[in-house]
Amino acid sequence: VQLQAFGGGLVQPGGSLRLSCAASGFTLAHESIAWFRQAAGKGREGVACISNRWQGDFTYYSDFVKGRFSISTDSAKNTVFLQMNNLKPEDTARYYCATVRGDCGSYSSTVYHYDYWGQGTQVTVSS
Repeated sequence: VQLQAFGGGLVQPGGSLRLSCAASGFTLAHESIAWFRQAAGKGREGVACISNRWQGDFTYYSDFVKGRFSISTDSAKNTVFLQMNNLKPEDTARYYCATVRGDCGSYSSTVYHYDYWGQGTQVTVSS
């Protein structure tokens, strides 16, 4: 199982970035996948989570990104995306994609149990 996140970079406040998470060794659509971030000197923060059910994809967001970030899956590419709009300096962190144990909706908050994650990609929001 491998997860590789990329697409980070330096962006000005109010700008946008799209992060990608490429998976190998398993099928992303069969797992719940989350993005979490970790800023320097701080703990992990769950950002977004997506679970595939027979009705379709269900997505969950932390309050601090709701309305600005969007998580989605491209099953054909076995890739999960995180579209980040209206970025703020406080969004600066290293962003990781990870497999989540169980369904995203089974958690009462965005504090998830992660089984596998990659090396992450740095996002810096600064003028």
